[in-house]
Amino acid sequence: METKNMMIVGVGGQGTLLASKLLGCLLLDKGYDVKVSEVHGMSQRGGSVVTYVRWGERVCSPIIDKGQADVILSFELLEAARWTEYLKPGGRIITNTQQINPMPVITGAAEYPQELERKIRDAGMDLDALDALSLAEEAGSSRAVNIVLLGRLSKWFGFSEEEWLEAIERSVPPKFLELNKKAFALGRSA
Repeated sequence: METKNMMIVGVGGQGTLLASKLLGCLLLDKGYDVKVSEVHGMSQRGGSVVTYVRWGERVCSPIIDKGQADVILSFELLEAARWTEYLKPGGRIITNTQQINPMPVITGAAEYPQELERKIRDAGMDLDALDALSLAEEAGSSRAVNIVLLGRLSKWFGFSEEEWLEAIERSVPPKFLELNKKAFALGRSA
């Protein structure tokens, strides 16, 4: 099997690391060799966070180079735009439409770029954008954006809904299980 590559990108505190852990567990359960590498920027201060997930028959390196990502799963719109050069031709970006101002915008040194969805599509990229924050809030917590996005991702993945739900059950604390299952269902059906 050809090695597949996914980047999970977002802002510190959005749950990108839990999403990569959950995906890695699911892929291991399916018998793939999996490598996960986390790159933390100033994540505790709302900075950029990137996780590489690679899987296949045999994966030697956890790093994804420019032009190699089959999927970019983005938790924030500007982060989706920031990493587009890593997407391979024919790859897909799945992104939350939420906009979180980076420090240069907060301090007034820069403006948040406008019309990012249109610009990404105009560059010829396959963009699947949804308001994951609203769906997470509908599920019961704004912190469930990561699970909403995994629900959306599951539509494009070859695993059953039951397999995804089993991975969620193993990855989240029991007291948050029903909320996360609801968030997953909302993302999957959005």
